[in-house]
Amino acid sequence: MSENFFAPCPRGLETPLCEELKMLGAEKIKATDGGAHFSGPGALSYRVNLHSRTASRVLWRVAKARYNSEQDIYDTVHALPWKDWFDESRTIRVNMAAIKCPLRSLDFATLKIKDAICDKFREITGERPSVNTHAPDIRIHAFLDEIQMSLYVDTSGDALFKRGVRQYTNIAPLRENLAAGILMLSGWQPGTPLLDPMCGSGTFLIEAAQMSLNIAPGIGRHFAFEKLHTFNEEKWQAMRNEAIAAQKPVVPLPVYGSDLYADELKAARLNLENAGLLEAVSLKQANVLEINAPADHGVLVANLPYGERMGEL
Repeated sequence: MSENFFAPCPRGLETPLCEELKMLGAEKIKATDGGAHFSGPGALSYRVNLHSRTASRVLWRVAKARYNSEQDIYDTVHALPWKDWFDESRTIRVNMAAIKCPLRSLDFATLKIKDAICDKFREITGERPSVNTHAPDIRIHAFLDEIQMSLYVDTSGDALFKRGVRQYTNIAPLRENLAAGILMLSGWQPGTPLLDPMCGSGTFLIEAAQMSLNIAPGIGRHFAFEKLHTFNEEKWQAMRNEAIAAQKPVVPLPVYGSDLYADELKAARLNLENAGLLEAVSLKQANVLEINAPADHGVLVANLPYGERMGEL
């Protein structure tokens, strides 16, 4: 059975996201500002969560309906088979976004969605899920336009840029999926020398090393789909085993990082070590104005304002 999904991403990365989705087997891919719609079997969400470097989340669409009032929203949500998807023991959070929505209060519409879910559980089991706005088991996302509501169950949990390997950050950390997307847009390919002369906590370096060694970005973390009744553990373990088998041995790569500040370089070193990639990347303390190119060709990236991060060595 084919399901419908939406993967948000940083604006500007829609093209590499769609290319990733196509490679991962998605169908009916349609880019939109800040993401892409796509379809495929339910287990496709596992594969995209595991392998996508540019997506921020993978959202499973469970409803799409017209509305005129908050009661219409309540009725649509209440009619869904929530008990088939997760238990009342799970905690939930409802997120709302809207464009040109005619309703007077998005907070009230959000409350109606939460009430509809909880009322449905109470009618069936006599109990209801609790709300946890900080670390919920299940996130529900609603999007309202002028006439229509789309409702999604989040299959990711924590945002996908949280790879689980970068533990030390500076005051303005670059998100991992943005770094990966910039590398893709730069035309850089594994094997091509890469220099980040202001590497900070090492985000570009880690992403480049993982891409070079074919390390799936989601291999070291858990996902919200594991908490759903629809979860197929056998398929998931097969995907993980396949991804692990495809990894290349960690060897020195033509990936170079430097920074003027010793504390920043220490953070990069610790993050690379935590990711098991310290051997793959060359680090040194240096001033960007004085550093020499480590190769006679390649790509230079730096954590500057978006759009000013790429160049030729």
